[in-house]
Amino acid sequence: MSGGPNTDRTRVLVVEDEPLVAMMIESMLEDVGYVVVATAPSVSAGLAAVDENELDLAILDMTLGRDSSFPIADALQDRGVPFVFASGYDARSLPDKHNTRQVLSKPFTLKDLKSKLAAIGFHQA
Repeated sequence: MSGGPNTDRTRVLVVEDEPLVAMMIESMLEDVGYVVVATAPSVSAGLAAVDENELDLAILDMTLGRDSSFPIADALQDRGVPFVFASGYDARSLPDKHNTRQVLSKPFTLKDLKSKLAAIGFHQA
């Protein structure tokens, strides 16, 4: 997983509508050597971030206000970018198209995050 010409770090998109939670996730990712290239609080911002950035990985809050992050998940899937959902809900809340995806249950620890990322092939940088 390359981070592009200026870095070999894994480039991550964080989609989270709660600013403090987004900051916590960003910090955890940076602590294990990843670089957060974009943080998006909404579906429209998330879709724009997918279009505008080279991504290796994404962490998606399943619920963004009254919306779901499933359109972002679809866009990531179409581009072959792996992702993990983060949610207070369990995997039974996922639509059939994404029901095999990893779900990081909120609240979570750094160990939980590392475990879910390892499950999709990403290990500490």
